[in-house]
Amino acid sequence: MYAPDDLSEVEDVPGPTEILREASAQLSELTGMAAESVTSFERSDDGWELEIEVLEVARIPDTMSLLASYHVRLDPQGTLVGYRRVRRYERGRSDSPRPGGGR
Repeated sequence: MYAPDDLSEVEDVPGPTEILREASAQLSELTGMAAESVTSFERSDDGWELEIEVLEVARIPDTMSLLASYHVRLDPQGTLVGYRRVRRYERGRSDSPRPGGGR
């Protein structure tokens, strides 16, 4: 935890809501695709790691639209330092069950 003398450092660290907004905006700007939701968010040793769903291809009906899940890495200040697509799927499809009953 931070000591009272380190308050200036605490003030410079963005909060979770700001991190989520900035990550979505930065990914959208880089990919040109609309971020739909953040499905995973956690602090890491190097900053932040998120999973963000984006709309890749809009179709009619909407359940046929293609979404993708991106793993996004941010530095401690919330600047995007890397991303990669980890999954692509139709909006109306759920994950298939994994062996052993897990999801």
